[in-house]
This record gives sequence, C-alpha cells and structure tokens, in this order.
Amino acid sequence: MNVLVIGSGGREHALTWKISQSDRVTHVFTAPGSAGMEGCATCCPDVGTGDPAAIIALAQKESIGLIVIGPEDPLAAGLADQLRDAGFAVFGPSAAAAQLEASKAFAKDFMKRHGIPTAAYESFDDLEPALAYVRGRGVACVVKADGLAAGKGVVMCATVDEACVALREVMEDRRFGDAGARVVVEDWLMGEEASYYAITDGERIVTLVAAQDHKRALDGDRGENTGGMGAYSPAPVFTPEVERKAFEQVVVPTIRGMADDGMPYTGVLYVGLMIDASGQPNVIEFNVRFGDPETQPLMVQMDGDIVPVLLGSAQGDLDESVRLAWPGASVCVVLASDGYPRDYPKGVAIDGLAEDGTLERGDDAVVIFHAGTRRAASGGFETSGGRVLGVTARGDDVQQARDRAYKAVSEISFDGAQHRGDIAARALGR
Repeated sequence: MNVLVIGSGGREHALTWKISQSDRVTHVFTAPGSAGMEGCATCCPDVGTGDPAAIIALAQKESIGLIVIGPEDPLAAGLADQLRDAGFAVFGPSAAAAQLEASKAFAKDFMKRHGIPTAAYESFDDLEPALAYVRGRGVACVVKADGLAAGKGVVMCATVDEACVALREVMEDRRFGDAGARVVVEDWLMGEEASYYAITDGERIVTLVAAQDHKRALDGDRGENTGGMGAYSPAPVFTPEVERKAFEQVVVPTIRGMADDGMPYTGVLYVGLMIDASGQPNVIEFNVRFGDPETQPLMVQMDGDIVPVLLGSAQGDLDESVRLAWPGASVCVVLASDGYPRDYPKGVAIDGLAEDGTLERGDDAVVIFHAGTRRAASGGFETSGGRVLGVTARGDDVQQARDRAYKAVSEISFDGAQHRGDIAARALGR
C-alpha cells in the first residue's frame, strides 16, 4: 500500500518516519513535505496542503491507499471531507468535527453541554465587554484566541493588567489575525499538564501513551506561549488512575457526544489536560490532529506498526484489541529561531547536520525531525521557520533519553538558536 502524508513540519516528518517502517507500506509520499523528509518519503513540494484538487490528482496517480492529514488548517477547511468524497481512505476528522480545535468557544460549549471537566469560561466577540469581564473578576485568567493560531493563540495572564493587554493585542491589534475576532477568557487552572491521545473510528477507541509538552518559551515555564519547545514520554503525572479518569470522563463522552451531536469524530483526538493535586484531569484544549512536538517522542518510543491503527480509523473498522507498546522513554528538544514565537529570521545556516538531514556525528538512538528547514543554495540546510528542528532521543528511561537528546543538541548550531534546558526535568525531580 502507498501512503500519502499531508504536511511539511516536524509532526509530519515523525509520522512519515514511523509509517515508512511498516511492512504494510510500499512507499510513502508527502505533500508538500520538506528536504529533511526525503530520506523516508518522496516529497511533492508543488502540492500544497490547501490544494485539494492537486492532492486528489497526486493520490490517484500514485494509487494511494491511505491519506494521513497532519496539520489542523486543512482539516478545518474540510480537506478530509473532499478526499473521502473522492473515494480515499482518510485519517482525520471532518470539518464539522474539526471545530473542536478550530473554535475554542465551540469546544467549551461542547464540554459544558456534555459534562466534560474543564475550566469555567466566557466567550466574547467585542473588546469592551471582555475588558469589563476581566476587570470584574480581578484574578489571574487565560485569554485564548477562538480560532486557529498555530498553537500560539493562548496568553497566560497573572494580573488584570496583563489580561487587558492580551485582549487588546488579540482583539484590537489582531496579533493572531482573524483567529482573534472572538476570544475565550477562562479560569487559570493549577496543576501539571499532560497530552493524551485517542485514535477512533467514531465508535471504537485505541489510546496511546501520554506525553508532556513544554509550551512556554523559557526555562521554568516562563515567557510566552509557543507551539511547543519540547516534549517527553511517558509522563509520570499520568498515573493509571488519572488515565482511567481521563478516558471515562473525557475521551468516551467526547466521542459519544460528537456522534450524538451529528458530527461523528474519526482520526486522532488530542486532549490537553491539567491534572490537579488530587489527580483530577480537566481539559485545557482539544486538538484534532497529532500534537507537535509530542508526536516526535511518541513515534520514536512506539514499538509496533502504527499503520493498521491509522487505516482502521480511516476505514471505520478499528480493532480495539490492538495494544501498541511503549518501552523505555523518549525526549524531544526543539531548536527554535531567534525571536520565536514572534518575528524571527529565515535563511540562517545550520551546522551539525549531515547532507541527508540526520545528525552529522550519527547516533542510532537520536532522530532529527525537521520542522522549519530547507536546502541552502550553498549546500546543507538553513532555517525556514520558527521551530527549526526536533532533536529526539530514546532511552531505557527518561534520564538516558534526555542525556542523549541534549548531547545531540550540543552538536547542532545556527546563529540565534534557542532551546529550553529543562525539557523533562519535572519527571526527574519527582
């Protein structure tokens, strides 16, 4: 079977890398893909994620048996619907179901309607009522752009003044574009975060191991929210009891609720959770695709063939008895451009990578996933995005995986490179 992966970032590189290892797969294509992915797939740089006609033509030409959609934007735009209408098996939800991520207000209203634990909130279409609300509350809160903002549309506000500044930036200055035309203001939940994944065909469910993302730009969870500066798996906070609660109180009612509301959900459901001191999980957000960068350590740690699970979801015959194995641990450290998550330069030469995009020195326990790179005219690779590389390592435990990842990070450099130095430190400090 030939497989087509839609997207070009680190998440898609990790999925492509894992899918290419399946005995059920003859060849993997990516659209548009990236130069860093050429070692495990045929890239189609002229086929964009927003061009359904070109994707359909490519899939027909290459006899594609499964299409895996990576990013959220094409899912929200209805790409999965169009590809299914063209007769393809597609991993990813419909546009209607993708509202769980495409609209924070939709997701919050859905959770309230179906009794799914989450923070108290209010939604606003106008700036002045939003300002009056945060002033009236007088406590810390979280301001979220309603629409898609590449994982960066969330502002943690410790004071009323910070909340007012955030609201003006989002709604008035349109820092996140049209995604900020509406905002959700919600309570600031306390606890520890975890990312939980469930693959479903709309009825049956297979869960994956939980990971922990690091959203803030700076060590100690300081600085602005980003798309993610690193992740590791497994997450110690996600105990069997926490997982039971998350599955029974969040995953199952979400899948059932979407079906009851006439929007059956297929694909992967990403549940961002805040787990409080008592072990109670509350939903921070839903994503309708694999997370980035959590996918990188998940794919590296996973022992088993992911393709039957993806295909079962796409075809509506997911086998719930499948149990993927997760031996050891995996850690991903993101190398980002200077200035990220705001403005950043492009075209900065990267040192330490081999011609095929792998680690120049070589280490079988380390995989370099390309998130924002391109071929340089003079040879090698240069930066082309905010998050540049996901340096990912496996190990017998978190400590070993972390040591390997940071050693590899030390062997890669480019002007202005930034990374967090405390990825997975919380797991080791328990």
